Amino acid sequence: MKNLFIKSVVLVLASAATVHASAQATMSLHDCMAYAISNSTKMRIQQAAVGDAQISRRDAALALFTPQINANTYAYYNFGRSIDPQTNTYFNTTSFHNNYGVSAGYDLFDGFKAVNNYKISKTGMLIADSQEKQVEADICLAVMEAYYNVVYYKRLVDVYEEQVSVAEQALVKARRQEELGQKGHADVIQMEADLADREYDLINTRNQYESQKMTLADLMFWPVGEELVIDTGMPDQVGHDDTSVIPGLTGNLSADSVVAFALDHNPAVQIASWQALNAKRELNTAKWQTLPSIGLYAGWNTSYYTYQGSATATFRDQFRNNMGEYVELSLSIPIWNRLNKQSTISRKRHALEKASAELDQKRRDVESEVRRAIQDRDGAATAYEQACRKAEVQSEAYTLNLKKLEQGLISPLEFQTANNNYLKAQADEMNSLFKYLIKHAVVRYYNGVEYVNQ
Repeated sequence: MKNLFIKSVVLVLASAATVHASAQATMSLHDCMAYAISNSTKMRIQQAAVGDAQISRRDAALALFTPQINANTYAYYNFGRSIDPQTNTYFNTTSFHNNYGVSAGYDLFDGFKAVNNYKISKTGMLIADSQEKQVEADICLAVMEAYYNVVYYKRLVDVYEEQVSVAEQALVKARRQEELGQKGHADVIQMEADLADREYDLINTRNQYESQKMTLADLMFWPVGEELVIDTGMPDQVGHDDTSVIPGLTGNLSADSVVAFALDHNPAVQIASWQALNAKRELNTAKWQTLPSIGLYAGWNTSYYTYQGSATATFRDQFRNNMGEYVELSLSIPIWNRLNKQSTISRKRHALEKASAELDQKRRDVESEVRRAIQDRDGAATAYEQACRKAEVQSEAYTLNLKKLEQGLISPLEFQTANNNYLKAQADEMNSLFKYLIKHAVVRYYNGVEYVNQ
């Protein structure tokens, strides 16, 4: 519990520091993920679950290594017929009785229930920690996707703003040329329509940009009313190793090695494996409960009493004289309990079968996810390379067509077609790049690199 408290304090302080600097700081992807982890309600819920697991482990350890100790006392008045403890005869009078006792007990053998519960609680701690890591990974992946969406639409807004500026300049020049008789009115109208299209696309793209920023802010639990400023810069080029700003397009690890690592270390597989292990321990515990149980108990007690109308010893003397101790060794043999224990064994056996099947399914799911992630990463890499070539060619074609338009060698309609191809090529290049970055991050996560550390 102490470690959990310290961790919670650190997260709160980190969150407060981030909020304080949020107005000035430009948030990188890592900053956004770290902020989301620090402020997410899902993380707070999971941290509470970790605290519960720590308490369960503590209780199981105390049940295994320490005895139960109880102290009791009672006092009562008796009116009417009662037994005189000195003469063991009945008499009618009012009496006062006061008793004190201390007892301790320890189960010498309980079918290894306490031992197995302690092992189960230790595994429960591992499960809670892995579930926390799983929640953290889910948050980071969602933030990463939202972050890249914001960057994508911000860059697209910049492209459309440039296109609107070019269209405005071209329209001004066309109107001047119309006045000089160098262009017809139809060409000017066509260019006005083209400008209106660009402005319409710019407005829609800005709306998408603002919408994606709201989505990212919600995932991060960013304070309402504060401006979220993120780094929307585009990497200049793709490197060729995993240490570059943009990971290399070709991975050095084989699919089989990534799969093998994920099956041993992925939190989802580990959780399913530990749950199956606990189900097996619970089944063994249920089987052992059919055996006799042995317990050792000891106690001490004393009493004090008075009778109306008769003289009795003082409280101090009675407390000393009536004192007694006992030691007890008990053996409990289960004979017939309406098949409750047999039913428990059957239910635990079914639970083990279910947990084993879920483990097999989870291993299959993770293996499929890893292989699909690697395939998606390689496909995204190929698509990005092709998009880069297409964008380069379309950029050159756009420049040439812009010069032709200025010289009157092509119509505005032909230039609009070339311009649309150029815009689409730029959008495809950015979109394919961000898809690749996400797919590559997923593969690295399955290979043991947490999203927040990438």
